[in-house]
Amino acid sequence: MSLPTPPVAKRVTAETVLHGETRKDDYAWLRDKVDPEVVAYLEAENAYTDAVMKPTETLQKQLYDEMLARIREDDSRPPVKHDDWFYYVRTEQGKAYPIYCRKHKSLDAPEEIFFDQNEAAREFEYYQLGGLEVSPDHRHLALLVDTSGYEAFTLRVLDLATREYLADEVESVSFGLAWASDNRTVFYVTTDAAKRGNEVWRHTLGTSRDRDASVYRDDDQLYNVGVGRSRDGKWIYLVSGSFTSGEASLLDAHVPTSEPRVVRRRGANVEYDVAAGGEWLYVLTNLDGAKNFKVMRAPVSDPGEWVEWLPHRDDVFVENVDVFRSHVVVLERHDGLRRVRVIMLTGDQSGAPDVDSHFVEFPEAAYGVSLGSNPEFGTPVLRFTYSSLVTPDSVYDYDVVTRERTLLKREEVVGGYEPSQYAVERIMVPARDGAMVPVSLVYRTPLEHDAKRPLVLYAYGSYGYTMEPTFGSTRLSLLDRGFVYAIAHIRGGQEMGRAWYDDGKMMKKMNTFFDFIDCAEYLVAAKYTSKERIVAHGGSAGGLLMGAIANLRPELFHAVVADVPFVDVINTMLDESIPLTAQEWEQWGNPKIAEHYAYMRSYSPYDNVEAKAYPRMLITSGINDPRVAFWEPAKWIAKLRAVRTDSNTLLLKMQMGAGHGGPSGRYERLKEQAFRYAFMLTEGAA
Repeated sequence: MSLPTPPVAKRVTAETVLHGETRKDDYAWLRDKVDPEVVAYLEAENAYTDAVMKPTETLQKQLYDEMLARIREDDSRPPVKHDDWFYYVRTEQGKAYPIYCRKHKSLDAPEEIFFDQNEAAREFEYYQLGGLEVSPDHRHLALLVDTSGYEAFTLRVLDLATREYLADEVESVSFGLAWASDNRTVFYVTTDAAKRGNEVWRHTLGTSRDRDASVYRDDDQLYNVGVGRSRDGKWIYLVSGSFTSGEASLLDAHVPTSEPRVVRRRGANVEYDVAAGGEWLYVLTNLDGAKNFKVMRAPVSDPGEWVEWLPHRDDVFVENVDVFRSHVVVLERHDGLRRVRVIMLTGDQSGAPDVDSHFVEFPEAAYGVSLGSNPEFGTPVLRFTYSSLVTPDSVYDYDVVTRERTLLKREEVVGGYEPSQYAVERIMVPARDGAMVPVSLVYRTPLEHDAKRPLVLYAYGSYGYTMEPTFGSTRLSLLDRGFVYAIAHIRGGQEMGRAWYDDGKMMKKMNTFFDFIDCAEYLVAAKYTSKERIVAHGGSAGGLLMGAIANLRPELFHAVVADVPFVDVINTMLDESIPLTAQEWEQWGNPKIAEHYAYMRSYSPYDNVEAKAYPRMLITSGINDPRVAFWEPAKWIAKLRAVRTDSNTLLLKMQMGAGHGGPSGRYERLKEQAFRYAFMLTEGAA
């Protein structure tokens, strides 16, 4: 088949000088998304991608149909009790969005649909919620609505009795909502020009936006503010945090006009989060060198008086603390896997963790577990979701007193699914510096180590974000065609504790890339796959990983899929007007500092594109992405086309009406996955 001619972006050289180096950028002009010439170029790239992928349309449809066929389109999640109401979410066949429902006092009561996202989204190509909170009296619903993908939300309030929206409406709002106990006051967050959450506001229903009061503001560009409500309903949390420091204040939820009270003033390299319960605050912190974090406790009446409650441990990373009337739930990570620890409290909440605590046990070698919605402070029942690479999402209720667990629902794989046909492995791969990197694998049995299997190696490796080895029914379309699916738990995440994160950021960022390469080489050497059959996949900061490994070891990977990739590192980190940039100096470094610049310059994918052969590549993006600007992948592919020496497939798929997460509806997301898989299947194995 003769391929169409790929588009060629014009070169307009822009020169900048930094730390004595003159940097030339031929594609800086692509940053202006309202420029007709830029739009024309992006549309030409999309047209080229469509033409190249046209022979796969039958395969795409086959993939889409089989992925859709595995999903029960008419489905519902287990109800969650909150006061006299049972809340749940369900879906209907042919409808792209969830339907939010509730029943009063009994599960046998009539269903009330209190928000149908399908109806709300009817007039929009894109419709995403950034928050949804019911007032304490269950009368009003506060919503954060985004119809562009740019994450500039509009706050709306729906009267659940009359089914009418109130006149109250606030535009350009960020993530974060909290109701005061008077049911008339809602707190929300706005951003500065760089989309940094910088201010919390108090709004009273029935009043205009210009009467809203600022209750908390942080002008430090490294910090991002947020708002929330304690489970016991007594406090509004006002928080501000950078990647290395934090601060929290408490505002009386029963007196929304009261002054906030600071828990403890921020300190350099001291992070903390608070969870209120009754008369106590539980504080998760790295204070005094507790690298893997510990839990302190303080009376609400004197929140700055911290006393150690759960000590620091070198081999256990404490991720989160949830407080209930009778118990505290601590999420910990040990040997790379999350575990749920339940600590029972006495009547005065003086329980000691080493006296009355136990763990919720899980059976598989590699799994993921997350807490579900647990809105009631007084409940003895903990809702959580368990999953593994072969076990679909399973929702449990766990009685912390009797230690009995009840399976409420396991995600159904329609059409039949037999877990015994698949196997899960968790292996430890030696990195070049001696670190042992966990890799989770799943494949259809039997597996012969003959290097004939295609393999997708996925990773993220940034911000301390942990990639859990959990189930995905869409992945079966690859596994049933012979693919091995592997997740490399590389440094930059927190799978192996806080040091795992610290060793994969700033001036140690190269560890992230080397870990991924070392894992790939190990899988090839162990004959799970071969260089001719391995596909690398990552998105966002994981897209940076894709760009880096494509430059460092292009011959090791047959194909690369980079979703919304952060690849123009230096130019982005130099521009403080870009969303998130200044805060990210604590992740990547500040290129205005010579040492940081030199290190970033050594790996920045866009800056290190060279005249050599690259793998087959699919790059995706969204023109309204506020997190990784569309022009980063656009510039990257333009430079790759101009410089590379190979003729391998090189595609850009730009969503012209979406943002960082791609399309908002579930059917469109399945189509995007089918497109991605079609590329992997046709380009990913020799």
